[in-house]
Amino acid sequence: MLLDERWREVQRLLIVRLDNLGDVLVTTPAIHAVKQALPRAELTLLASPVGSQVGRLNPDLSDVLVYRAPWMDPWQELPHDSAREQEMIAALRAARFDAAIIFTSFRQSPLPAAYLCYLADIPLRLGATYDGAGSLLTTRHKHPERMMHEVERGLDLVGAIGVPAPSDPRGLDLVLSVPEGARDRAIELLVARGATQERPLVALHPGCSMPARTYPWEKYVEVIDRLVDRLDATVLLTGAAGERDLLGRIHDCLEPRARRATIMFGGLTFAVFCALIELADLVVTNNTGPMHLAAALKTPVVSLFALTNPPEQWGPWRVPHRQLYHDVACRICYSRICPYGHECLRLVTPDMVVDAAEELLMKPKRVPAAMHGLQAIVGGL
Repeated sequence: MLLDERWREVQRLLIVRLDNLGDVLVTTPAIHAVKQALPRAELTLLASPVGSQVGRLNPDLSDVLVYRAPWMDPWQELPHDSAREQEMIAALRAARFDAAIIFTSFRQSPLPAAYLCYLADIPLRLGATYDGAGSLLTTRHKHPERMMHEVERGLDLVGAIGVPAPSDPRGLDLVLSVPEGARDRAIELLVARGATQERPLVALHPGCSMPARTYPWEKYVEVIDRLVDRLDATVLLTGAAGERDLLGRIHDCLEPRARRATIMFGGLTFAVFCALIELADLVVTNNTGPMHLAAALKTPVVSLFALTNPPEQWGPWRVPHRQLYHDVACRICYSRICPYGHECLRLVTPDMVVDAAEELLMKPKRVPAAMHGLQAIVGGL
């Protein structure tokens, strides 16, 4: 399929992905495919504050704009302020974009973002919806009625205007480029805290923005105790700035040996956090952004995957992984807070998590070329 004639001359293209960090990451193969098809075009990402962090580490993008959209506000925290929307419309109009591609996940509508772009006078607007879009979308796409991973959905969307899927399998990888300075800083932190590569480095990220997707913190305590006792691991306990209390609670409840082998990293810069994920031998986390970061950085991951969403649609992409959950009758509920007993996660035992970790640690990790020298430094501690 040839690139749609209307899109061939696009010079300034707006990529819209307004939800979370992981959502932006799973869109990056489609963004890369667009850049390959339109190499002279400047691509700008319009993203939420958290999603914008991924955009700033994506070499396919020329710029990143930040916007907190009221239709992407699940906890209704955003105060009503029509001036905010007027300012964003004015900023988009001033940028004189030729086209916009609006990426959304299953159950999300592209139409609010399409209306934003319509009011900003962006002439070409692509999105996927089964609803009547009128003139809000100049190209309305319908995804096939089958289960697809979100990466495949993104590629299917841009395929609607003739953007070809990558011929090289590496073009299917999630795109994230860690700055060298961030790697250096991550190694400094590991050196200062006594980490060595004689022991496996396991990054454990217990937090999540959705309670229904969060493995119980008490069970994470047991997981860390067993990672240290059974696998002699060094555990990098990571979290956002607002999760310091959670990290401290987990750390304080560890057995003495596990406490000595656990390093807390709370509130790091995003780039340094990514570098730690890249340096780790394994990541253990919920269905949340760091799960997709691990996939992008080719670090094997054990995902405590609540059945709020289909595992086939949102699981770790193109990286060795284990998705752990207990099947339940209420699966695929899309709930933010579990109204039942949270059995899809609560019945996953810490021993199951450590068994999965041990299996993955036995597999050699694919190490980026830039990492070999850094591994030698850490290994020599």
